[in-house]
Amino acid sequence: MKALVIKSTGSWYSVESEDGQIYKCRIKGKFRLDAIKSTNPVVVGDNVEVVLDSDSWMINKLYERKNQIIRKSVNLSKQTHIIAANIDQAILMITLNSPVTTTGFIDRFLVSAKAYGVDVVLFFNKNDLYDTKTLKQQDKLIRIYSNIGYKCFAFSALNDSMIGIKKILKNKNNLISGHSGVGKSTLINKLLSSDSIATKEVSTTHNQGQHTTTFSELYRLDFGGTIIDTPGIKGFGLVEIDINRIGNYFPEIFKYKKECKFHNCLHKNEPNCMVKDAVEKGLINENRYFNYLSMLDSEKSIYRTKNH
Repeated sequence: MKALVIKSTGSWYSVESEDGQIYKCRIKGKFRLDAIKSTNPVVVGDNVEVVLDSDSWMINKLYERKNQIIRKSVNLSKQTHIIAANIDQAILMITLNSPVTTTGFIDRFLVSAKAYGVDVVLFFNKNDLYDTKTLKQQDKLIRIYSNIGYKCFAFSALNDSMIGIKKILKNKNNLISGHSGVGKSTLINKLLSSDSIATKEVSTTHNQGQHTTTFSELYRLDFGGTIIDTPGIKGFGLVEIDINRIGNYFPEIFKYKKECKFHNCLHKNEPNCMVKDAVEKGLINENRYFNYLSMLDSEKSIYRTKNH
């Protein structure tokens, strides 16, 4: 029987059959994903085959995915974690304080999503809590990301109408991600018109969110589509990406790289680099460029380790 994985707790999975029935399952045998050493071989959003084995439902087949978002644990660099699969778009929730979402985190998420063929929309939340200076900072970030082609939406999940957000999510399979405390659960509760997902205040000691979602779960939206809630993540490490391709996942770098003197230019120390020239002229945001260099260096060290 074919089914959709709608909840994962690590060892147990809830799946929904094509006729709408929910079954609690476990994985049968060992799953192996090509070239990915993942902590979770089956994830929310996966299409699977389930069979009744004695008195228990078991997942015995994983159908091919159209896409996925993968991150590498910052602390466990040899392990990867698949966040979700078969999604139409990812929503990255961003807050400028309580907690702070850095551009380094944003850019790593965007690069990973683009590498795996997932569109991203940036949701800037909690603008009802910001002073004038912080609102200007938010407006600057929105201009930067809008200018390179990303859809951005600023709002308060607690106070604002959901009309505009529903238009963005309607009839799509959506993933929602971001740090703990950015308001993912608050937003989903409002979209579902319920309090089914627990929320907590941001820790005043560390200015970080407290984990309320401990596993991934898919919810159906009554206006059409789905949304996958995921546990908050502190860091977003890239899964190994060819250092020569990282620049391709920055739209503004990709735009200018074809004008560089060398076809394999990494836009670091090479002469006649049109990307560096664009940075100096203000055509490419300097902070985005520095985030690119940071990714380049981290992936280069991994590449050396793997090949020597």
